Amino acid sequence: MPFTAHDDHSGASAEERFNAFVVARTPALSRTAYLLTGDAHLAEDLVQTALFKAARSWHRIEGDPEPYVRRILYTQNVSWWRSRRRMREHALPEQYDAATPAADPDLRLTLEQALGRLTTRQRTVLVLRYFEDLTEVQAAEVLGIGAGTVKSIGRQALARLRTLAPELAELVGEPAGGSA
Repeated sequence: MPFTAHDDHSGASAEERFNAFVVARTPALSRTAYLLTGDAHLAEDLVQTALFKAARSWHRIEGDPEPYVRRILYTQNVSWWRSRRRMREHALPEQYDAATPAADPDLRLTLEQALGRLTTRQRTVLVLRYFEDLTEVQAAEVLGIGAGTVKSIGRQALARLRTLAPELAELVGEPAGGSA
C-alpha cells in the first residue's frame, strides 16, 4: 500500500500515522461495524474494507481521520446491503460480547432481533446516536445528511423498536408526550 513519504509536525510518516490509527481505533470500529451488520464476519470485512480505502487516501485526510473512516463504514455497509437486496437474520455470536449493550443474554438477543428488523438507515442512526454517543449534528456529518433527517430517522427507529419489541421499553424509553 503506497504511502507518501511526507512527515507531519511530529516527524511520523504517513504510514506510521496510519498504523497507529489502525492499532488504536480498530476495536471501536469493529464494534460499530458489528452493530451495523449484525454479523461478526461481515463486520471484520467491513472494517478491513474501510481501512483499505482509508489507506489509499491517507495522504489526503486532514485532521482527525476517524469521521472519514466511519463514513466509509456506513457507505460500504449500505452498498453491501443494497447488493444483497434482502437481509438475513444473524445469530449473535457468543464470543462477541464486547459489542453487546447488555449482559443479559435474553435482552441481547431481543435487542439484536429488533435491530435486525430495522432498515439499514434506522439501525445506523441508532448505532451512531446511542452506541457511539454522537450528537445529531455529529451523526449527520458522518452520514452526510442533515441533522433534522437524523432526528427524524432516529424517532422513526425508536417508534419501530417500541412496536417490534415492547419488552425493550426500558431501553428505548417512552415517546415524548405520552406512553408507548
